Amino acid sequence: MAPATESQGSFLSRISIRRNQIISMDANHEQELEELEYFHKHVSERLSELISPSSPPPDIGGSSQPSDPILSIPWLQNLLDVFVSCETEFKGVLLSTVQISKSPSLERVLSELLDRILKALDICNAVVNGIDSVRQSRRLAEIAVTALKQRPLCDGSVRRAKRALASLVVGLNGDVKVRNNGSGGGGSSNKKTTFRSWSFGQNSNVGGGSSSGHWSATKQIQGMVANLVMPRGAEASGPAMPVYIMSSVMVLVMWVLVAAVPCQTSNVLVAPLQLPKHQSWASAAVNIQERVGEEMKRKEKRFGGGGGGGLMEEIQRMEKIGLSLLDFTERFRFPTEEEEVVADKVEELDEICRGMEVGLEDLQRQVREVFHRLVRSRLEIVSVLDQALAS
Repeated sequence: MAPATESQGSFLSRISIRRNQIISMDANHEQELEELEYFHKHVSERLSELISPSSPPPDIGGSSQPSDPILSIPWLQNLLDVFVSCETEFKGVLLSTVQISKSPSLERVLSELLDRILKALDICNAVVNGIDSVRQSRRLAEIAVTALKQRPLCDGSVRRAKRALASLVVGLNGDVKVRNNGSGGGGSSNKKTTFRSWSFGQNSNVGGGSSSGHWSATKQIQGMVANLVMPRGAEASGPAMPVYIMSSVMVLVMWVLVAAVPCQTSNVLVAPLQLPKHQSWASAAVNIQERVGEEMKRKEKRFGGGGGGGLMEEIQRMEKIGLSLLDFTERFRFPTEEEEVVADKVEELDEICRGMEVGLEDLQRQVREVFHRLVRSRLEIVSVLDQALAS
């Protein structure tokens, strides 16, 4: 009977071990779900901050602008703050879930994320350069303001303003490329393209790759969403889901930056993400896409389907006022009785220039910080991936 008793004890011991393993697996899975739910909530809350019912679409004519209207410089800075906040939480969730998960798709989704980060780095470079082109537009506006503040207005000062305004309007309305509109003296003829030899995503061969000879933010974003598919089944509760959410947030932020800042060779006209609206974070992201899409449609309508130069709120206001002042300079005859008529517009343009002087510098610095953060994050994710594959 003793052997039977020993056998029974061994069997019961194995059952106990197995029960403990199941309990441990259940606890790990519960931890995964808690981490994922927290990340969902965090992303949803932060994205929702960017679009609030109390902030209606801005009136580009703009006598009473709401605080931080969508696509304004402060709003874009807030967008980048939200991105950094979500990215910080994502790395914490990823590290936690990878340690307790053996998802077979982990290597694939992380490898795709690494490629998206490369493309985002290129876009950050383009946006930094694009902000430089906005600075040049601001300088042209300042020249016009200085000239039109002269009293009494004379032919010479109005001609200086006209040259600067003509270059400003052309610079804000065309595709980003080397321009020479023949207006002279406004600086536009020396304006260089904001695309250059890109060092990160050029080997991805998205949409023709580097062999086409033209870098395009649109192609980069298309490449970022090419394999972006919401996890299904068991993967929806594993590390693949936070990777999907963070990838979606990254695409959204890069798309908004490209739409706001003149930094590409072709317009981004279509919202890049098809998201599951039943999830709160995705619903907030869709709201942002729709609001930016509305601004795109407004600008297309104003320019008959054309017009580039970015949707940044300050740029659009500068453009509207610049067109009005350019019209004034073209019909100007000395002496004029319209000095006071244009004085308010000149003052508003001056106010925009003053706000952009500091705002653009801060925004550019913030984009650079995001760039360096993404570089560090990519190295950290590579380390996480190596650890997961080695375990």
